[in-house]
Amino acid sequence: MALARVYEGTDVGKIRKTNEDCGAVLDENTYIVADGMGGHAAGEIASHILVEAVRHALREAGSLVDSEMLKGAIQQGNRDILERVRQYPSYKGMGTTATLFHFAEGEGIWAHVGDSRLYLCRQNRLQQMTRDHSYVESLVERGTITAQEARNHPRKNVLMRAVGVEENVKVDTGSFSVARGDKILLCTDGLTNMVSDEEILDILQADVENPVTLLIGKALAAGGTDNITAIVVAYDD
Repeated sequence: MALARVYEGTDVGKIRKTNEDCGAVLDENTYIVADGMGGHAAGEIASHILVEAVRHALREAGSLVDSEMLKGAIQQGNRDILERVRQYPSYKGMGTTATLFHFAEGEGIWAHVGDSRLYLCRQNRLQQMTRDHSYVESLVERGTITAQEARNHPRKNVLMRAVGVEENVKVDTGSFSVARGDKILLCTDGLTNMVSDEEILDILQADVENPVTLLIGKALAAGGTDNITAIVVAYDD
Protein backbone atom coordinates (compact mmCIF):
# COMPACT_ATOMS: atom_id res chain seq x y z
CA MET A 1 0.00 0.00 0.00
CA ALA A 2 1.29 3.46 -0.90
CA LEU A 3 2.22 5.93 1.81
CA ALA A 4 -0.81 7.70 3.19
CA ARG A 5 -1.72 11.33 2.70
CA VAL A 6 -2.07 12.96 6.12
CA TYR A 7 -3.95 16.13 7.01
CA GLU A 8 -4.08 17.67 10.47
CA GLY A 9 -5.42 20.81 12.08
CA THR A 10 -6.66 22.40 15.26
CA ASP A 11 -8.63 25.54 16.14
CA VAL A 12 -9.46 27.17 19.46
CA GLY A 13 -13.06 27.70 18.32
CA LYS A 14 -15.25 30.74 18.87
CA ILE A 15 -15.88 30.52 22.63
CA ARG A 16 -12.83 29.17 24.45
CA LYS A 17 -9.86 31.39 25.26
CA THR A 18 -7.30 28.57 25.23
CA ASN A 19 -6.89 25.43 23.16
CA GLU A 20 -6.81 22.41 25.45
CA ASP A 21 -6.68 19.98 22.52
CA CYS A 22 -3.46 18.39 21.35
CA GLY A 23 -3.10 16.41 18.13
CA ALA A 24 0.08 14.97 16.68
CA VAL A 25 1.50 12.88 13.87
CA LEU A 26 3.98 10.88 15.96
CA ASP A 27 5.50 9.18 12.92
CA GLU A 28 4.33 8.30 9.42
CA ASN A 29 2.09 5.54 10.79
CA THR A 30 1.01 6.76 14.24
CA TYR A 31 -1.47 9.50 15.13
CA ILE A 32 -3.05 10.82 18.32
CA VAL A 33 -5.64 13.34 19.48
CA ALA A 34 -6.21 14.39 23.08
CA ASP A 35 -8.81 16.75 24.55
CA GLY A 36 -7.71 18.19 27.90
CA MET A 37 -9.93 19.26 30.74
CA GLY A 38 -9.35 21.29 33.89
CA GLY A 39 -9.13 24.93 34.89
CA HIS A 40 -6.14 27.28 35.06
CA ALA A 41 -4.95 26.05 31.64
CA ALA A 42 -4.38 22.62 33.23
CA GLY A 43 -6.33 20.86 30.48
CA GLU A 44 -3.79 22.09 27.95
CA ILE A 45 -1.01 20.75 30.17
CA ALA A 46 -2.68 17.36 30.59
CA SER A 47 -3.19 16.76 26.87
CA HIS A 48 0.41 17.70 26.09
CA ILE A 49 1.78 15.47 28.87
CA LEU A 50 -0.21 12.56 27.43
CA VAL A 51 1.02 13.12 23.88
CA GLU A 52 4.65 13.41 24.99
CA ALA A 53 4.36 10.23 27.08
CA VAL A 54 3.06 8.34 24.07
CA ARG A 55 5.76 9.82 21.84
CA HIS A 56 8.46 8.65 24.28
CA ALA A 57 6.92 5.18 24.62
CA LEU A 58 6.86 4.75 20.83
CA ARG A 59 10.49 5.79 20.62
CA GLU A 60 11.39 3.18 23.24
CA ALA A 61 9.31 0.46 21.58
CA GLY A 62 10.90 0.87 18.16
CA SER A 63 9.20 -1.55 15.77
CA LEU A 64 7.44 -3.50 18.53
CA VAL A 65 4.14 -1.63 18.32
CA ASP A 66 0.98 -3.56 19.20
CA SER A 67 -2.22 -2.87 21.09
CA GLU A 68 -0.62 -3.65 24.46
CA MET A 69 2.17 -1.18 23.74
CA LEU A 70 -0.36 1.55 22.84
CA LYS A 71 -2.35 0.76 25.97
CA GLY A 72 0.77 0.95 28.11
CA ALA A 73 1.76 4.27 26.55
CA ILE A 74 -1.56 5.84 27.55
CA GLN A 75 -1.26 4.36 31.04
CA GLN A 76 2.20 5.94 31.32
CA GLY A 77 0.62 9.24 30.36
CA ASN A 78 -1.90 8.67 33.15
CA ARG A 79 0.94 8.26 35.66
CA ASP A 80 2.78 11.31 34.32
CA ILE A 81 -0.30 13.53 34.67
CA LEU A 82 -0.93 12.35 38.23
CA GLU A 83 2.71 13.01 39.09
CA ARG A 84 2.39 16.57 37.75
CA VAL A 85 -0.67 17.07 39.95
CA ARG A 86 1.32 15.90 42.97
CA GLN A 87 3.97 18.49 42.12
CA TYR A 88 1.43 21.24 41.46
CA PRO A 89 -1.74 20.70 43.56
CA SER A 90 -3.50 23.60 41.80
CA TYR A 91 -3.73 21.32 38.75
CA LYS A 92 -5.94 18.84 40.62
CA GLY A 93 -8.86 17.79 38.47
CA MET A 94 -7.04 18.04 35.15
CA GLY A 95 -7.20 15.15 32.73
CA THR A 96 -7.52 14.34 29.06
CA THR A 97 -9.07 12.05 26.51
CA ALA A 98 -6.77 9.92 24.36
CA THR A 99 -7.39 8.39 20.94
CA LEU A 100 -4.35 6.73 19.39
CA PHE A 101 -4.03 4.94 16.02
CA HIS A 102 -1.14 3.00 14.48
CA PHE A 103 -0.97 1.39 11.02
CA ALA A 104 1.25 -1.59 10.24
CA GLU A 105 1.15 -4.31 7.56
CA GLY A 106 -2.40 -3.69 6.45
CA GLU A 107 -3.85 -3.43 9.95
CA GLY A 108 -4.89 -0.49 12.09
CA ILE A 109 -4.56 -0.86 15.85
CA TRP A 110 -5.94 1.65 18.32
CA ALA A 111 -6.16 2.55 21.99
CA HIS A 112 -8.74 4.89 23.45
CA VAL A 113 -10.05 6.64 26.58
CA GLY A 114 -12.76 9.33 26.70
CA ASP A 115 -15.00 10.85 24.04
CA SER A 116 -12.63 11.80 21.27
CA ARG A 117 -13.21 9.45 18.36
CA LEU A 118 -11.67 7.23 15.72
CA TYR A 119 -13.65 6.72 12.50
CA LEU A 120 -13.15 4.52 9.45
CA CYS A 121 -14.50 5.84 6.15
CA ARG A 122 -14.87 3.03 3.61
CA GLN A 123 -17.04 2.63 0.53
CA ASN A 124 -19.64 5.33 1.25
CA ARG A 125 -19.86 4.45 4.94
CA LEU A 126 -18.55 6.13 8.07
CA GLN A 127 -18.05 3.80 11.03
CA GLN A 128 -17.15 4.92 14.55
CA MET A 129 -14.51 2.46 15.77
CA THR A 130 -14.27 3.71 19.36
CA ARG A 131 -16.96 3.98 22.02
CA ASP A 132 -17.46 7.23 23.93
CA HIS A 133 -16.80 6.88 27.65
CA SER A 134 -19.47 9.43 28.48
CA TYR A 135 -22.59 9.64 30.60
CA VAL A 136 -24.91 10.08 27.64
CA GLU A 137 -23.35 7.14 25.78
CA SER A 138 -24.17 4.96 28.79
CA LEU A 139 -27.78 6.15 28.52
CA VAL A 140 -27.85 5.32 24.80
CA GLU A 141 -26.46 1.84 25.47
CA ARG A 142 -29.18 1.21 28.06
CA GLY A 143 -31.84 2.46 25.65
CA THR A 144 -32.80 5.34 27.95
CA ILE A 145 -32.28 7.93 25.21
CA THR A 146 -31.69 7.76 21.46
CA ALA A 147 -28.44 8.67 19.71
CA GLN A 148 -30.18 11.76 18.31
CA GLU A 149 -31.29 12.83 21.80
CA ALA A 150 -27.72 12.33 23.02
CA ARG A 151 -26.46 15.02 20.63
CA ASN A 152 -28.39 17.71 22.50
CA HIS A 153 -28.36 16.26 26.01
CA PRO A 154 -27.36 18.83 28.70
CA ARG A 155 -24.82 16.37 30.19
CA LYS A 156 -23.28 15.19 26.92
CA ASN A 157 -19.82 16.42 27.96
CA VAL A 158 -19.72 14.46 31.24
CA LEU A 159 -17.02 11.81 30.98
CA MET A 160 -17.12 8.47 32.78
CA ARG A 161 -13.46 7.77 32.05
CA ALA A 162 -10.43 9.98 31.34
CA VAL A 163 -6.64 9.89 31.51
CA GLY A 164 -5.02 11.46 34.57
CA VAL A 165 -8.01 11.33 36.91
CA GLU A 166 -7.52 8.05 38.80
CA GLU A 167 -4.50 5.91 39.65
CA ASN A 168 -5.59 3.18 37.25
CA VAL A 169 -7.20 3.96 33.92
CA LYS A 170 -8.94 1.36 31.77
CA VAL A 171 -7.89 1.68 28.13
CA ASP A 172 -9.98 0.24 25.29
CA THR A 173 -8.04 -1.31 22.41
CA GLY A 174 -8.93 -2.84 19.07
CA SER A 175 -7.83 -3.49 15.51
CA PHE A 176 -9.23 -3.71 11.99
CA SER A 177 -7.94 -4.26 8.48
CA VAL A 178 -7.09 -1.19 6.40
CA ALA A 179 -7.63 -1.34 2.64
CA ARG A 180 -6.75 0.91 -0.29
CA GLY A 181 -9.18 3.79 -0.49
CA ASP A 182 -9.87 3.86 3.24
CA LYS A 183 -9.74 7.10 5.22
CA ILE A 184 -9.12 7.29 8.94
CA LEU A 185 -10.37 10.22 11.04
CA LEU A 186 -9.25 11.01 14.59
CA CYS A 187 -11.02 13.97 16.17
CA THR A 188 -12.06 15.64 19.39
CA ASP A 189 -15.68 16.28 20.35
CA GLY A 190 -15.36 19.90 19.26
CA LEU A 191 -15.89 18.47 15.78
CA THR A 192 -18.45 15.76 16.43
CA ASN A 193 -20.67 17.94 18.64
CA MET A 194 -20.95 20.47 15.82
CA VAL A 195 -20.87 18.34 12.65
CA SER A 196 -23.03 15.29 11.97
CA ASP A 197 -21.67 11.95 10.79
CA GLU A 198 -23.43 12.51 7.47
CA GLU A 199 -21.66 15.84 6.97
CA ILE A 200 -18.31 14.31 7.96
CA LEU A 201 -18.83 11.50 5.46
CA ASP A 202 -19.67 13.95 2.66
CA ILE A 203 -16.43 15.86 3.26
CA LEU A 204 -14.27 12.74 3.51
CA GLN A 205 -15.70 11.37 0.28
CA ALA A 206 -15.31 14.61 -1.65
CA ASP A 207 -12.30 15.30 -3.87
CA VAL A 208 -10.93 18.24 -1.86
CA GLU A 209 -7.48 19.65 -1.28
CA ASN A 210 -7.63 19.43 2.52
CA PRO A 211 -10.55 17.69 4.27
CA VAL A 212 -9.43 18.82 7.73
CA THR A 213 -9.72 22.48 6.75
CA LEU A 214 -13.30 21.85 5.62
CA LEU A 215 -14.19 19.83 8.73
CA ILE A 216 -12.91 22.55 11.07
CA GLY A 217 -14.63 25.23 8.98
CA LYS A 218 -17.91 23.32 9.23
CA ALA A 219 -17.60 23.10 13.02
CA LEU A 220 -16.84 26.82 13.27
CA ALA A 221 -19.80 27.67 11.04
CA ALA A 222 -22.05 25.60 13.32
CA GLY A 223 -20.98 27.60 16.38
CA GLY A 224 -17.48 26.47 17.27
CA THR A 225 -18.36 26.12 20.95
CA ASP A 226 -15.27 24.04 21.77
CA ASN A 227 -11.72 23.49 20.60
CA ILE A 228 -11.63 21.49 17.36
CA THR A 229 -8.89 19.05 16.37
CA ALA A 230 -8.85 16.52 13.53
CA ILE A 231 -6.40 14.26 11.72
CA VAL A 232 -7.36 12.55 8.45
CA VAL A 233 -5.24 9.74 7.02
CA ALA A 234 -6.07 8.75 3.44
CA TYR A 235 -4.80 5.44 2.12
CA ASP A 236 -4.80 6.04 -1.62
CA ASP A 237 -6.38 3.73 -4.19
